Amino acid sequence: MSASDSFHDKTTAVNQMWQTDFTYFKIFGWGWYYLSTILDDYSRYIVTWKLCSTMRAEDVTNTIDAAIAFSGVNEKSMPRLLSDNGSCYISHELADYIGEKNMKHIRGRPLHPQTQGKIERYHRSMKNIVKLDNYFSPGQLEEKMKEFVQYYNYERYHESLKNVTPAEVYFGTAERKLRKRKMTKNSTLKARKKQYQNF
Repeated sequence: MSASDSFHDKTTAVNQMWQTDFTYFKIFGWGWYYLSTILDDYSRYIVTWKLCSTMRAEDVTNTIDAAIAFSGVNEKSMPRLLSDNGSCYISHELADYIGEKNMKHIRGRPLHPQTQGKIERYHRSMKNIVKLDNYFSPGQLEEKMKEFVQYYNYERYHESLKNVTPAEVYFGTAERKLRKRKMTKNSTLKARKKQYQNF
């Protein structure tokens, strides 16, 4: 399925579509390592990530398996998977796996990274922080990634999410927080108006 066919209907809930991609890091004395990530399209929540020594279909399926286990989705509610056209994503091995899992696979147009815009922006934000340090073992990089993903999912407010965190959207607590904000704002405005009228 092409990306142009898939975005007539935007996601309206979590786990309807997952964006996935690889990015890479150089670890001193170890060479290149590859970060496989799954991001929930609706909430921008990082469902799972894995640091890999290769970019094979097996690395992708292992990442998807971890995302399925974490999210609790079942065969009747499997998310669509959005990726680019990297060799691991167009492989027969991945196609067979996706068929077995009852998933639909959407691939972006070649040379058009905007299709995976959310995960591309995540990679930029993440690397701006994570690449400030040098890493001398995969374990060091994994520890830094754990810190960053925790911050990104649970502490970093997103303007595109009405200034709540991805975790608040993913786990369904965002609307309660937004209602509370609105009540606080209305209460503050009433208090200011009353104070002004007393002058």
